[in-house]
Amino acid sequence: MKGPYLTKRDFIKLGIAGSASVLINSHLSAKTLSNMIPTDYKLWKWSKEATYYIATPKGVKCKLCPQNCTIEEGELGDCRTRLAKDGKLYSIAYGNPCAVHIDPIEKKPLYHFLPASLVYSIATAGCNLACLNCQNWTISQTSPYETRNHDLMPEKVVEEALRYKSKSIAYTYAEPIVFYEYMYDTAKIAHLQGIKNVFISAGYIHEDPLRNICKYLDGANIDLKSISNEIYEMLNAGTLEPVLRTLKILKEEGVWLEITNLVVPSWTDDIEMIKKMCGWLAENGFEDTPLHFSRFHPDYKLTNLPPTPVDTLREARKIAIEAGLNYVYLGNVPGSEGQNTFCPSCKKAVIERSGYHIKNQHVNNGKCAFCDGVIAGVWE
Repeated sequence: MKGPYLTKRDFIKLGIAGSASVLINSHLSAKTLSNMIPTDYKLWKWSKEATYYIATPKGVKCKLCPQNCTIEEGELGDCRTRLAKDGKLYSIAYGNPCAVHIDPIEKKPLYHFLPASLVYSIATAGCNLACLNCQNWTISQTSPYETRNHDLMPEKVVEEALRYKSKSIAYTYAEPIVFYEYMYDTAKIAHLQGIKNVFISAGYIHEDPLRNICKYLDGANIDLKSISNEIYEMLNAGTLEPVLRTLKILKEEGVWLEITNLVVPSWTDDIEMIKKMCGWLAENGFEDTPLHFSRFHPDYKLTNLPPTPVDTLREARKIAIEAGLNYVYLGNVPGSEGQNTFCPSCKKAVIERSGYHIKNQHVNNGKCAFCDGVIAGVWE
């Protein structure tokens, strides 16, 4: 029986647990994989040679992320943004964002990075993971060939950010790793213009490209999906260790870091697992790194699950604080005190929030206005 192999990523997309690869009929696969895209891939004006790859006898091997795709001539990698042509690898996600918005920085979420400022946000289609719970699956689980895109080269992104008085540019919404070259060139120009850059990502990237982009990154929010490798494999089509390495590298490189953990019922809501994750963060020097527990809402492949109970999120926050983490937040829970920032020294609320809006702020030059204790973050 002839036909392509289904990868582990394809099984995750279909919501099927089982073998990492299986031979199936090609006609069946085209019908079964609902977002299979045409195979006549061409270079276009938004194509740029990729930075990280090597040529092999079996095809071009991408060296950007731990998926380590070997891509045959004329085919796309798992992320749907890397195209092999004439023995070279090209990014087809360059200068063609499918999403462009101006957001409050709190939406990222970044709570300790230029609070109440505006951030110019861009994303292209594509992702190197395949999360069953993806909230932006309509752009993350497709290709730039299939989305309606803006023609927005790096210089124009920076020009627009300046025009809208945005203090930073966010590479966000889907997965900025897959538009790495676009992000890198934009961030480099932005720094020359005094604009900061923030990276909202799952952190699934190899060390060399990460350290290279860190030269131009000022802030990041990394989605630590679980402390369980098994869950990473089944829920996200990835592995844990590269993400833990990313957290350590961002800290080493001096990039301001915040972490999000989406608490998904029956997947990542196990209390012992949450204790283990918080313990790892405390033991590895992340006590001043804000941790955002985010409430799950049914979407994509997990519409059968209920929203996360608020009591579960409150218990998670309590566990994190008891583990020694100083700034622990609850996302998607309006009205919760878990939206507010408390001084680790005097325990008073130094930033009070309502959704993405700051109601009161008592932080002066990075210090608590009540007791002069240090509040970790980037404040100017």
